[in-house]
Amino acid sequence: MENEEESTIRTWSNDSYRHPKRSSTRRYLISAIVGVVIVYLLFFVRLPFFIFMPGTAEEIKPMVTIPRGSDAEKGTLMLTTVRVADANMVNYLIGLVNPYEEIQPKTSVLRKGESEQEYSQRQEYVMLTSQASAIQAAYKQAKIPFHINHEGVMVLQTLPGLSGEKVLKPGDVLLKAGDKEVKVAQDLLDSLKGKKAGETIVITYSRKKVEQQATLTLGALPKQEGEQGEPRAGIGVVPADMQAVKADQEDQQVSIKAGEIGGPSAGLMFSLEIYNQLVADDITKGYRIAGTGTIESDGTVGPIGGIQHKIIAADREKADYFFAPKDVIYKDGTKIENYTAAVERANQIKTKMKIVEIGTMEDALKFLAALPPK
Repeated sequence: MENEEESTIRTWSNDSYRHPKRSSTRRYLISAIVGVVIVYLLFFVRLPFFIFMPGTAEEIKPMVTIPRGSDAEKGTLMLTTVRVADANMVNYLIGLVNPYEEIQPKTSVLRKGESEQEYSQRQEYVMLTSQASAIQAAYKQAKIPFHINHEGVMVLQTLPGLSGEKVLKPGDVLLKAGDKEVKVAQDLLDSLKGKKAGETIVITYSRKKVEQQATLTLGALPKQEGEQGEPRAGIGVVPADMQAVKADQEDQQVSIKAGEIGGPSAGLMFSLEIYNQLVADDITKGYRIAGTGTIESDGTVGPIGGIQHKIIAADREKADYFFAPKDVIYKDGTKIENYTAAVERANQIKTKMKIVEIGTMEDALKFLAALPPK
């Protein structure tokens, strides 16, 4: 009996030590799994929002090259950017309480049916067109003769379900449709005129400067608002004209390398930097000048988005002046108050930087001309 009792006690004792170990390991494993899931939900699940925040204020001079350009620049002309981040749960919650960050639904930024890749490509395209306008505005102001070359049609977006989606990518440049050279978007439309869905056409295009060919089957395009009759046949791309601005004299030719900066808002500052390199006098006079604003080829400056973030970026780089597009009211009553928003944010952060309202490139040049040398 004693041995039997002793055996029972030993068995009970062994079990009492073994079961807690199993239970403890199981708890650790469950805790680890729960932790991984929580980290994944917090940091890796993308929410349908973009978060806008202050970006950078970058010196433009290294981005602009003119063979016969002036190197004298005592001050600095700076473009300003807005940083855009995909929202996860963590930065979304931070954005809710951070007064200098802005949360917007992706649907308010992306066009209908537009992917984020296509949005990025569109931003790259509008940056290129903005640079072309900036070069023209600067050439006109400096009285430099120039001409325009048409250099093909860029694919901005492909339409789902059509042959273009299977072959072409945003950023491809269309060069020929059949035997017809494509220099502007209308050339593509003309080459497809009279064709029907089911027919094919050979498209010559360039991708990363490598020329390629593909035979695409035409499909029925979605009808546009108010369009009557049979749907048009097409390959299913949203095209955009590519232009190059060429100085009549090669040593006055402007080239711009802006890296990954996209969008049209650096137009004004590019035009000022180009002009500064084309003329003998240094328009900066030793000041640090930041700014923003689209520009037309005639020098008209237009409004942009996110100016409140750009004010912070410029202040961080100790800008003396910030050029802000003037407030505008459109015919439909829409009001965009860039200058007002810039002044409001400047007051909030108590910057010493002076905000200057600009309506044209000439406004900016007149302001700079009136400044005493620093």
